[in-house]
Amino acid sequence: MKYILLHGMGQNASSWDKTISFLPNNTETVCPELSDFFTEGNCYYSKMYSSFCEYCNNFSEPLNMCGLSLGAVLALNYAIDFPQRVKSLILIAPQYDMPKFLLKMQNVLFKFMPESQFKDIGLTKKDFITLTNSMADMDFTSGLENVSCPVLVLCGEKDNVNKKAAIKIAEKLSRAKFSTIENSGHEVNINNPKELAKAMEELNVV
Repeated sequence: MKYILLHGMGQNASSWDKTISFLPNNTETVCPELSDFFTEGNCYYSKMYSSFCEYCNNFSEPLNMCGLSLGAVLALNYAIDFPQRVKSLILIAPQYDMPKFLLKMQNVLFKFMPESQFKDIGLTKKDFITLTNSMADMDFTSGLENVSCPVLVLCGEKDNVNKKAAIKIAEKLSRAKFSTIENSGHEVNINNPKELAKAMEELNVV
């Protein structure tokens, strides 16, 4: 079984390494660097999503997709637009109607962070802010009915910012389950990768 693992904003592909180490040996994983879907100076979500779709459409078989935060947004967006191409979804700390206030607060914080803190994720500070600004008006509510595959919605028990939205999206999707990951904040794949892998396996999505 092939899994496309999509990291969150501020992470990179290696953020999945520990989770992968706890998955069954027969689990095939692909972890793209989300920064590869951008060109410098053109870091808009629409551009990123278009490149992401081209990447996913190159796979011949239906995909099992697992995304955290920004990765969850991409996976959900793709499942709405290409439901026949998605076999299963794992959405970690997802948002379907972008929280404008939260995005604005993030951008304020980003402006005060040194440029060096963005180096490992392959984006400049300016590009990072451009990306978040371009997502502010996104709302997938009307498209959720298109998602027909099984969906596991997860959230770290300490991730109070995203838990409410995660519960709501699980209620709105016809084949979704919601579960929390103990002893974890927002970055579940880093905070508690063993429990994340266990949840994926026990809930029959691996």
